[in-house]
Amino acid sequence: MILLRRLLGDVLRRQRQRQGRTLREVSSSARVSLGYLSEVERGQKEASSELLASICEALDVRMSELMREVSDELALAELAQSAASDTVPAPMRRPVLNPVSVTSVTGRPEERVTIKAPTEAVDVVAA
Repeated sequence: MILLRRLLGDVLRRQRQRQGRTLREVSSSARVSLGYLSEVERGQKEASSELLASICEALDVRMSELMREVSDELALAELAQSAASDTVPAPMRRPVLNPVSVTSVTGRPEERVTIKAPTEAVDVVAA
C-alpha cells in the first residue's frame, strides 16, 4: 500500500537536504517541534495543511511545488505497484472541453470552457 504521508515526508526531507539545512533550523523557522518535524519527514505523522504551509514557508518552497513533486512520486509508485502485480487499470477518457462564447457583465464577449467529467478512468502515462 502506498502511504501519502510517507511520500510527502520523503519530498520534504529532500527539499530540506537540497538546501543543506538541518531539522533544527527548519523546525525553528516553521515553529514546530524538532521531533514532530522528524516524524513528518519519516512518514510517521500526518501533517495538517496549516503545518505543511508553515514548513513550506520555512523552506521557501511553494506548497503547489511540493504537492506536484509528491504527485509525481505517487504516480511512479502506482505504476510500479501495478507493474509488480501485473494489473492494468481500466482506460479512462479525457474530459470533453466545449468552448462557449458568452457576453460578460461588462458587455465584452468572453470564451468559457465547460468541462464534462469523464465517466471512466483515464490512463496516466509517465513521460
